[in-house]
Amino acid sequence: MAEGLFAELLGQPQAVQLLEAALAQGRLAPAYLFAGPEGVGRALAARRFVEGISGAGLAGDGALRRRLEQGNHPDLLWVEPTYTDKGQLVPASQARQLGLQKKALPQLRLEQIRELGRFLSRPPLEAPRSVVVLEGAERMAEAAANALLKTLEEPGLGLLILLTAAPERLLSTILSRCQRIPFRPLAAAQLQAVLARLPEPDPEAEPAAGPVGEPGPAAPEPLELLEMAAGSPGALLEVRRRWRELPAALVQRLQGLPREPMGALGLARDIAEALDTEQQLWLLGWWQLKLWRLAQDPRPQRRLEQLRRHLNGNVQPRLAWEVALLELIPWA
Repeated sequence: MAEGLFAELLGQPQAVQLLEAALAQGRLAPAYLFAGPEGVGRALAARRFVEGISGAGLAGDGALRRRLEQGNHPDLLWVEPTYTDKGQLVPASQARQLGLQKKALPQLRLEQIRELGRFLSRPPLEAPRSVVVLEGAERMAEAAANALLKTLEEPGLGLLILLTAAPERLLSTILSRCQRIPFRPLAAAQLQAVLARLPEPDPEAEPAAGPVGEPGPAAPEPLELLEMAAGSPGALLEVRRRWRELPAALVQRLQGLPREPMGALGLARDIAEALDTEQQLWLLGWWQLKLWRLAQDPRPQRRLEQLRRHLNGNVQPRLAWEVALLELIPWA
């Protein structure tokens, strides 16, 4: 019976054991930290845990599950990082469908954390308690993190679940106020089992990327994608999607380091014009792995890590790429 609620969550026995024990004993912490790689089941576990908290217990409740998954329950607030567009906050999950031009990375913003605090302070309408799930908790700016800390210090009767792939980026005072639920990469057999449950992708739903500014076939899928997924089925689907978005012409030019200044400057220009910041960061991760496979030289890796920090900061992307690529030429 205990298996019913978390039956779909594969490869996470420790997390399941801790969550089942909390539900069975009725001893719930005010805040939980679901920490582990992207795409290994943290969000699924959070939804099922909320289902158990909301009255389903360990057996689960199909009708309640559908309401929670449709966002149709008054006592659950699901908060995710957002972009700003014309003065409005656009959740990261909707930005791609809306075709939003993303100039920066999504963030959890101060106004979102304040809304979260107001939601937890009111009495629940149907469930025993109100629950907030905070996705991508590591994407909080300093002001938002401080506001969240105040909420954690006075949680009231509500319950907060933080999902993060980078707990080291959270304030230690936030970490100390959350019960940690660990999530691990999946073994190869478990990864295949999860992928086998998923529907086949629609090849027409996401047209393949081609040369810069032109439609065309995507580059052949490289072996590095499986390594980048690191035992995460969700990450494997994501890296495959991002690979299909890359212009094939850029991929061809990144088979090695740039060898002359004009080529480096042209490559920097095309990367900055063709890809948004998130795509650039993903491309950088693939390129680092590609270069390491070609020659295990730590010098380009250190320079590319510096580029990653610049892209995550406020440096203009084209300038960051230009300086980095020019400095990589001596190691080509």
